[in-house]
Order: sequence, then C-alpha cells, then structure tokens
Amino acid sequence: MGNESVCCKIEHHAVLFAFLAKRAIEACGDAGRKAILSGMTIYGNERGRRMAANALAHGDELTTMTNQAYGEWKPDYDGQMEFGQLRTEPTLQTYISRCAWCDAWKKHGLTEYGKLYCVNVDNAVYQGFRSDFVCTPTATALSWGGERCEFDWGYPLTPEENAMLADKKKELGASCMKDFNFHTAHLKYTISKTLTETLGKDGEKAVELALKDFTDTFGSEYLDALTGIYP
Repeated sequence: MGNESVCCKIEHHAVLFAFLAKRAIEACGDAGRKAILSGMTIYGNERGRRMAANALAHGDELTTMTNQAYGEWKPDYDGQMEFGQLRTEPTLQTYISRCAWCDAWKKHGLTEYGKLYCVNVDNAVYQGFRSDFVCTPTATALSWGGERCEFDWGYPLTPEENAMLADKKKELGASCMKDFNFHTAHLKYTISKTLTETLGKDGEKAVELALKDFTDTFGSEYLDALTGIYP
C-alpha cells in the first residue's frame, strides 16, 4: 500500500502519544513521566509558533482572536468533537464536552497514559503563539475524569472581535490546516527526540517499543506513512 493512500486520523495521533507515554513510564517511572510532559510542552510550543508564523504571513497581529482563528486541525467528521465558547468577556472562556482523543484512549484502554497529553498542551500551543499568553484550565479535564474541559484564555473577545473571528475562519478555510499524517509525524518526531535526549538508551528502547505497539495496532503502513513528513 502506498503512503499516499494511508491517512492517519485523530485516533492514530492519540494512540501513538499514549503508547510513547506508556513505554517511557514503564521504563523510567517518574523520570519517564517528566520526559513525556516536557516533550508535550516542546511539541505544543512548536505548533503555536507555526500558527503565529501563518498569522504574521497573512498580515495579522498575534492576538487571542487570531490564535483562535489559525488552528491547524479539524475533526475527522462532524460531531466527533463538541466545543464552543462559554463567554467572551471579561476574558474568553471555552469548553470541550466531547473529545476524539479521549474517545481513542478509552477505546484502546490507554486513558491513564493518554491523559498526560492534556496536562499542558493547550497552554503550550498558546505560549508558542505568543510567549506572554497563558491559557488556564478552569475545570478538571475530560481525560482526568471531569465533565468537560474548560479554559480561560486571559483576554476578552469583544463582539466586534468575535465577528472578525468568524469572518477570519471563513476566509482561511482549511488553508492553514495540516492533516493527521503531518500532525502524527510531528508528534512522533518531537516526543521521540525528547525521550531519547532525556532518557538515553531507555528512551530509545521506549520509542522502539511504542512504535511496535503502534504498528501492531494499526498496521505498518500507518507508520510508513509518516516517513519524511516532519521535519
């Protein structure tokens, strides 16, 4: 099967992360957990910087509104995710009440490891977009047993900015989005690099075992499809 005919989805992205976390923790305990969390911060920062570069390339300032507009992914199908705004002033607050990542971890019995993805990813992306921004969770995350994820983005969206956000999303469409072959390849590269650099031979072995878990679960063609995509 040629790489071009294989398309990773959110499930593949979620499960690869969970396998990497599982194998790192099994190998190195708390040091593995810390390495995974560090890798996720690096990964999130990289995503945020890419979003910022896209915004600046379009002549847009780096604001909370443009951060919301320049997202790099979309659900695999309608209804897979449920999310929205709780309020826009005095600060923007948003929620996620159904999450495809959580669904994937539950399906594969990996929530205990997958939930580490959620610890800092939203804030890491936001700070990668602009270093003085802070995204604060205001409720227990879905993956950690909460009813829904909730976030405070630290700045308001005025009614005018909220209208501009809708217009900007319509204008951009999917032009700045990446498919999940790209996102999964990016995750694989950055987390694997962090585990290897931080945990040495144990990290290398953890990555090797996690990639075997991934191919055993989905087939080797899904791992092959990531080759040469990132960086």
